[in-house]
Amino acid sequence: MRYEFLTETYETERVKVVSVWSEFHDEDMGVRPQAGDPRGRSVREQMVHQCVSEDLWFRTMLGIDVGAPPLPAQETRLEFIKRYAEDSGKRLEAMRGKPETWYEGETRFFDVARSRAWVLTRRLTHTSHHRGQQMAMLRMLGRALHSTYGPTADTGGLMQNHAPTIYAYNGLQALLTGESQGGAKTTLPGAHGAVTERPGPG
Repeated sequence: MRYEFLTETYETERVKVVSVWSEFHDEDMGVRPQAGDPRGRSVREQMVHQCVSEDLWFRTMLGIDVGAPPLPAQETRLEFIKRYAEDSGKRLEAMRGKPETWYEGETRFFDVARSRAWVLTRRLTHTSHHRGQQMAMLRMLGRALHSTYGPTADTGGLMQNHAPTIYAYNGLQALLTGESQGGAKTTLPGAHGAVTERPGPG
């Protein structure tokens, strides 16, 4: 199917979202990039935005309603992970059942007309934008980072130096089980050599 790459991308992106959420600690939920500055979303507000925004886009622009409230009853880190995993899984199944004509069909993107394929592409980039913000917050908190796309400083450094890709969990179900039991992430080796292309004093 011509647009299978979009569903395949969404399938992996939803796992990357909850993988990054799993890297935070429970006590991080109220942390902002700069304490006291409400312009920077807290960790909890980032999770709220992901759930609410994605629900709104899918319902109003793509016509996919999972029939569930977008937010968990208890706004804890684990409950956000579980809520988003369940709802995004239902969206994925709905998209897999759509014909090519659905992806090519026109819908409203706020006040302009766009194809559903275009809207879904924009949704994916919107999600990765916010995930990048959260990964920067993890660094500010001094947290280690497993792979999301490739190597990180904590998995060994740079790809060109043959650092490995190491995911926190071997799949979504392992993540849900592991986090429900208090965490069971893959052990990280730490940096070996340069971790940026321009290492320097700061």
